Amino acid sequence: MWHTGWDRSRSEADSDLGRDRGTELLARIRPAWLDLTLLRRLAALAFAAFAALLAVRGESTGQHAPVVVAARDLTPGQILREADLRRTSLPADALPPGAITDPAPLIGATSAGAVHAGEILTDLRTVSPRLATAATGVPEARIVPMRLADNAIANILRAGDRVDVVAGEESGAGAGSGGLDHASAPRTLATDAAVVLVSGGSEPATSGRPRSGGGEHVVLLALDPEHASTVAAASLHTALTVVFH
Repeated sequence: MWHTGWDRSRSEADSDLGRDRGTELLARIRPAWLDLTLLRRLAALAFAAFAALLAVRGESTGQHAPVVVAARDLTPGQILREADLRRTSLPADALPPGAITDPAPLIGATSAGAVHAGEILTDLRTVSPRLATAATGVPEARIVPMRLADNAIANILRAGDRVDVVAGEESGAGAGSGGLDHASAPRTLATDAAVVLVSGGSEPATSGRPRSGGGEHVVLLALDPEHASTVAAASLHTALTVVFH
C-alpha cells in the first residue's frame, strides 16, 4: 500500500517535470517573429473594437434638425412660392445661424439675392428687418424703396453696394432778373446706404454682371430710421440718384 502511494507521487512528479521540459523546449524552438505577429494581431483587434465603439457613440449622439432649402435656382427679387422651397433634415451642428425650419413664413417673401438649388435658406436670404439690421449694423434699420432718376444707374447696382443718396431739386421760376429758371443745389440725403435689392428689368443682376433691358428698376436701400424717412419722403417729389463708394 505504501509503495503504491509512493509510485503515484513519483509518477506525477515525473509528469510535471516532463511538462516543464516540454514547455521550455517549445519556447526555445518557437521563432521570435511568431510572438510579434501575435501582438500585432491583438493590437489590430483592439483598435478595431475601439473604432467600432466610437462609430456607435457618434451615431447615437448625432442629432438632425429640419431645415428649408431652395428646391431650384432662385433669382434676386423673386417672389417665393411653395414649389421653390423644400424641407429636408440635416445634422444640427451643420446648420448656419438663422436657418429657416418652416417654409410657411417664406411663401410670398422676396429673395434678397441669387440662391442655388439645395442651398439652406436663412433669415438673411429674404428681404426682412433682419436683413436691414445686418446690412447697416443698426438694430432699428429700415428698408426704403426708391426709383432713380437715371434708370441706367440701376442697371449696374448690385446688392451689397454702398452708396450716398443725392436729391436734385426740380427747376423752378426764379424771381431774379428776367425771371430765369434756376435749380437749387443738390442735397445729400443719406450716406453709406446699403443696397439690399434691385428689382425690375428684364434680367436680374448677378455677381459681377450688370443688368440688361430697359425695364424700370426699384432699388431697396437699408438705412437708419431717420434717414429712411427722409429718403422715402423725398422720393415722392424729387429726382434721386446715388453716388457709389
